[in-house]
Amino acid sequence: MSSPSPFRVAFLGVDHPHGAGWRESFGQIADEMEIVALVPRFGGGVTSLEERYAHLPRFQTVEELIAWGQFDGAVVCLPNNESIPALIALPDGRKHLLVEKPGAASEAAFLPAMEAIQHAGVAFQSGYLWRYDPGVERLRAMVAEGRMGKLIHIEMGYSTSDVRRRGPEHYLFDATISGRGFMNWLACHWLDLLLHITGQKVVGVTARVGNFGATPTEVDDGGVAIFDLEGGGLASFTGGYWLPRWAGESHWVIRGSERWVHWSPAYPGTGGRLEIHGPQPQFLAMNEVFSLPEDKTPGYGGARMIALLRDWIACACGQQPACRNTLSSTQATLQLLDAIYTASKEGCHVKCSIG
Repeated sequence: MSSPSPFRVAFLGVDHPHGAGWRESFGQIADEMEIVALVPRFGGGVTSLEERYAHLPRFQTVEELIAWGQFDGAVVCLPNNESIPALIALPDGRKHLLVEKPGAASEAAFLPAMEAIQHAGVAFQSGYLWRYDPGVERLRAMVAEGRMGKLIHIEMGYSTSDVRRRGPEHYLFDATISGRGFMNWLACHWLDLLLHITGQKVVGVTARVGNFGATPTEVDDGGVAIFDLEGGGLASFTGGYWLPRWAGESHWVIRGSERWVHWSPAYPGTGGRLEIHGPQPQFLAMNEVFSLPEDKTPGYGGARMIALLRDWIACACGQQPACRNTLSSTQATLQLLDAIYTASKEGCHVKCSIG
């Protein structure tokens, strides 16, 4: 009996900042999916293109790709101003979609694409790969099972290389192309997880975003946001393009009435480390350091990305109704971002119901 043919993928955005990493991840499951066509975009650039893909058909526009049609799904790694037209056009060709986060600059920009995808009924997946992290799954289970007690405060931090590393002329810092800055491009990961881990709606937002680094840009280079959770607790995020070299730092602290947990997702030599501090029901206080095995899977996001890709393929092949990332979860993250930018611009507390 012959094995099933690999899922055929068109890759849009060859020189996207994560493009090479995405394609390296595809190579880890080459028997399950294969790239069969390219739409370079980014000025037609192919400087990061691997030689093993150099022979593939290339199309200048999404319309040309759809007319060719010999693919099952598309991976859309395009700037915010180009992703939405692609996400609207591809479902009409009955092509399944995987879009790099955040997918759009705002909820309003995303809604036409969301409607087109829902109408077509194709499988949708977004690039929020942290939903597939084992540490995240453990934190989510702690909350869902009541081991944290009442959530009191969640502290999130995410800082990375400053604007000078790429240069202020990079498209990520161009308001016409990207629309928004750090919060939209990177803070979105942790905002998505805030809803995923807690299972609670955000009912209020206060924020301050802008340019705080030494290099001026047209978009925000970071900021601070405070979120009111429907359960009565608070969450806060601080981060930006603020480190004077190629580097990254991230952390979470979840404080509950029954325990508190420090999560270091990039702790050296591990796949993430949890420092757990709990009650003292008898004579010994509950203190534990739990480290997950180091993930050495090549590609963007390691094993998290492989799980994300397989989830998408399974959904596209009709083996399950939806991916862990959904249209609604992607929309909710954009709604949080909208609330952050509105609260900062207007200097007010934004009441909402998101999640």
